[in-house]
Amino acid sequence: MAKLLVINSNEGTEVQFLRGILTRSLQKAGLKFDEAFQFASDIREHLSHTSKIESTALRDLVADRLRKKMSERMAVRYLAYAEPDEIITVRHSQGQETSFSFEAHRKTLESCGVTERQASELTQKIYRHFVHRRREVIQSSYLGRFTYRCLQRDVGNWAAERYLSWRKFSNSGTPLVLLVGGAPGTGKSTIATALAARLDIFRTQSTDMLREVMRVMMPEQLMPILHRSSFDAWRVLPKGDWLEDQEGRVAAGFRNQADLLSVPCGAVMNRAIRERVSLVLEGVHIDPILIDRLPKDDDIIVVPVMLGILKQDLLRKRIQGRGGAIPHRRAERYLKNFDSIWHLQSYLLAEADKAKVPIVVNQDREETLSEVLRLVVDKVSAVLKPSLNNVFPAAEAS
Repeated sequence: MAKLLVINSNEGTEVQFLRGILTRSLQKAGLKFDEAFQFASDIREHLSHTSKIESTALRDLVADRLRKKMSERMAVRYLAYAEPDEIITVRHSQGQETSFSFEAHRKTLESCGVTERQASELTQKIYRHFVHRRREVIQSSYLGRFTYRCLQRDVGNWAAERYLSWRKFSNSGTPLVLLVGGAPGTGKSTIATALAARLDIFRTQSTDMLREVMRVMMPEQLMPILHRSSFDAWRVLPKGDWLEDQEGRVAAGFRNQADLLSVPCGAVMNRAIRERVSLVLEGVHIDPILIDRLPKDDDIIVVPVMLGILKQDLLRKRIQGRGGAIPHRRAERYLKNFDSIWHLQSYLLAEADKAKVPIVVNQDREETLSEVLRLVVDKVSAVLKPSLNNVFPAAEAS
């Protein structure tokens, strides 16, 4: 097999293609060594009749093959970790300088509700624009304005306006309290964790963990309702309080338990607000009554979301713990109480609908993330009312 040279036109260099280097990049993107090495070998075989290739063309080829053979997510990860040909310095208004980051720029675009593929391709396009024009140093405001215009042209005005909103929020220091509720099995923990990563929120909490702390402090003999699951808390209510229909009993038990959990939940949220830090709080006990008890503060942004799964068979599959999310014994107990869980979800969704809390049907993880991110950015936009000039001053952009 003839030697293959990888050309970097910007630097005027030619280096030999080495499978080991590509293998390491693929491993960073998440492939196991054997998979990465085989993939690198396939790329080399594909280029066996080629003697030279541009580094950017090679990167695009690898990303395209990852999309077709693996997934869009794997291609995005590879592009985020692939070494850039040329370093571009971004100079910020306070004078500090940072290198243009593929991952940070792409992540910002994703936070605005842009798909992973769109964000990855647009970040690559913007980077290459500056490289081709030999812009080694750019002002952060100029980068922001240019990104805004690219979003307008390539994605749409809605994406550009959300980008402005998110950038203004990121620079404002305003805390965001994101509340993710839903019945057992609706994917609250998975979605909340992914949202925290996308939004760079480092403080997260679950109502299940708060309930565990309360259980330690209050033994079952003293507070039995805390020691039951949310969907069967009704079993320890006084029999005289039992309602005739099962849905009513489940709702009454949950309501009593949620009232107790509102105290530590409120304390966690109040501390985050007091310390001016963003927070993701998730759990079955996130309900409209808890949201109403939040302090009214114009300097915080609160975004409540209720997740739901509207097909019984899909909720059953989620509860079965596919992917190892729910331990087997716990899943069995949940399945035995599936009717109660379904009743609880009906109650939570009805309450959310009455309180005008957004309901997001969680059938696909990426679609759910995009929808919640759009809700967040729309709320940010309504509160902060950004404009191009007050987010990216023209004087600094020149």
